Amino acid sequence: MSHNNRRWFLQASAAVAAGATLSTTTTRSSLAAELPPGSSMQFGLVTYQWGRDWDLPTLIKNCAMAEVHGVELRTTHAHAVEPTLSEKQRDDVRRRFADSPVELVGIGSNERYDDPNPEVVKKAVEATKAFLRLSHDVGGTGVKVKPDRFHPNVPREKTIEQIGKALSELGDYGLGFGQEVRLEVHGQCAELPTIKAILEVADNDNVKVCWNSNPQDLQGEGLAHNFGLVRPSFGMTAHIHELNSDQYPYAELFRLLVASDYEGWLLLEASSEPADRVAALTEQRKLFQQFIAAAQKQVAGK
Repeated sequence: MSHNNRRWFLQASAAVAAGATLSTTTTRSSLAAELPPGSSMQFGLVTYQWGRDWDLPTLIKNCAMAEVHGVELRTTHAHAVEPTLSEKQRDDVRRRFADSPVELVGIGSNERYDDPNPEVVKKAVEATKAFLRLSHDVGGTGVKVKPDRFHPNVPREKTIEQIGKALSELGDYGLGFGQEVRLEVHGQCAELPTIKAILEVADNDNVKVCWNSNPQDLQGEGLAHNFGLVRPSFGMTAHIHELNSDQYPYAELFRLLVASDYEGWLLLEASSEPADRVAALTEQRKLFQQFIAAAQKQVAGK
């Protein structure tokens, strides 16, 4: 083949490939445009408390039976996915999830950065880095952390700044491993203006909010206002509790999520004690689907 003919052949091949890619992309974009907002949300499980005593094979099996396809693994529980795992053990965890219909969404750590003692905070930061490495190695996409509380004789502003700076360092570190740092709306810091203030100090796009469906969400100017304060910083996970509870306005929360086209995981953090947790998990998944459908209908004005 001559140089000119070869050049023509390569250009023609590239054009065909580009056309095929464009066609595929256009088709996918068209399909996405046809789906109502909120269609990308998925339902999963936080293993605190319903999965606390399930080892890893049992956890994956039970979630698959309930058609729940994502989990956040809480540290200290029976599935034992901890930073102490060897490289071989981490590979085994990754493989178990890869060979199943269940996705490991991330790790639920218990690390917090509010303590007045700098050495305690430094230790928590280093422990979180270990969880970020673990999540990367086992196939997760992020680690949940807590802001947590305020302390006597310590100005609130100082604690907020301290938490924010720790999160900023962790956000940079997690980015190197492809891991989100997910700040759970938790404890005495659970008021959404406080969470927003912490995020402003952190000033790091890799530090995300993990909504937690708390009573504090309804304080001040109400759910819609508080949701709006932090919605731009949502990550790939948000926590919900039992959807058949009348203690939280889940219909309104789902409307807000759908209207803003949230695309992450809604992870069930349940504290009740049903006789059959797999059956209860199945019921919660069905309620999730019903809430999504109702919210989509409402947002569409139908």
